[in-house]
Amino acid sequence: MVIDSVSHSLLMLIAGGTASLILAAGSACAAPRAQADLVEFEKMTWVEVKAALAAGKTTALIYTGGVEERGPQDANGGHNLMAHATVEAIARELGNAIFLPVLPYTPNDAESIPGTIGITNELLAAMLERLTEQAILNGFRNVILMGDHAGGQPQVYEEVANKLNARYGALRVFYCDQVYRPANDAFDQYLAQHGYPPGLHGYLFDTSEMMYLDKDNTWVRRDLVSSAVGDPVVDGKAQIGPQSPHNGILGDARRSTAELGKRVFDMRVDYAVRQIRSLLTDLMIQPPARHPQPP
Repeated sequence: MVIDSVSHSLLMLIAGGTASLILAAGSACAAPRAQADLVEFEKMTWVEVKAALAAGKTTALIYTGGVEERGPQDANGGHNLMAHATVEAIARELGNAIFLPVLPYTPNDAESIPGTIGITNELLAAMLERLTEQAILNGFRNVILMGDHAGGQPQVYEEVANKLNARYGALRVFYCDQVYRPANDAFDQYLAQHGYPPGLHGYLFDTSEMMYLDKDNTWVRRDLVSSAVGDPVVDGKAQIGPQSPHNGILGDARRSTAELGKRVFDMRVDYAVRQIRSLLTDLMIQPPARHPQPP
């Protein structure tokens, strides 16, 4: 009986040890794949951030969103929805980047229609400067500034990048403008070529992108899209007359579709990735310089 008891104990120890080895091996195999999937700073532990930096993910992406009314059919935080999805896709496509928490406010002013909450250019500049320096102190070598809303673009973003590069030299701060105006203009050209009506705000462009990204059906009131028409836009200018609906839409969103939204989303990510890669490639071929690090 004693022998049986000892044998049983040994078997349990061996089984336990084997299971531990299997689990350890499984974890070791899974770790690299899991690490490669981590691109969202606020959902990572400090250990994971450190490991990602050591593995070459040394580019920080700082993306701004915004809160503003955008018609009865779209939620006020649409810029933040689009910003988060866009910057995550950019980080994954780049392969060497991590994105910081999306800044939810950009320069804007509250209007007669409730829904807009904005900050000033000065506040945005201070935030971008502070966040960039914090990213560098965390170990990132390059920082890319981008925005989903027009407020502050390009002046504030460019000024912050130039200011920090002049101050520290060794810091590499870039403003990626292609993700916003150039990509938006290219999509507007696509719409015009295919007979869609023009717009400026809360129209087919952003409503479609939100429909594509709104997987949980919480950001777009789809039952209102068929009636989502506002002030007409002619030659890039809103025509606001006495019969204006004053509903926050400049243009016509009634033909919005998730398919169009995917097209604009993919276009913006592609524009941004190509520009960022070009910026970082140009940086790599420049001769190194010695400069003080930030305090």
